[in-house]
Amino acid sequence: MANTMKNAPAESIDAYIAAFPADVQKVLEEIRVTVQKAAPDAEETIKYAMPTFTLHGNLLHFAAFKKHIGFYPVPQGNAAFDDELSKYKQGKGSVQFPLDKPMPLALITRLVKFLVKRNLEKAKQK
Repeated sequence: MANTMKNAPAESIDAYIAAFPADVQKVLEEIRVTVQKAAPDAEETIKYAMPTFTLHGNLLHFAAFKKHIGFYPVPQGNAAFDDELSKYKQGKGSVQFPLDKPMPLALITRLVKFLVKRNLEKAKQK
């Protein structure tokens, strides 16, 4: 399960965030605002029981876990991000930002802008 909620998946990002303790809510809202600023045309929804932003398809998902925030997807093999992301635990196409450290909002902004550019380029090719 993508989060610590015991009930049915949230129907909105507001409801998702509200289900967590205040300290985690603050972090989730910071990430949400960071994504909104970096991708102002993206739409908010819930997919896979996680807050999701879409722009010509899925742009990104994020989720709160007990000790970290999961962020998906993360560009693979991109030298511009590999060094900074190497500080964090990663899975295939994902990164875990620990809740006991400051969120790397500048890095998240650059990741989101990269994902926006990628999705817009894919949309043009269709």
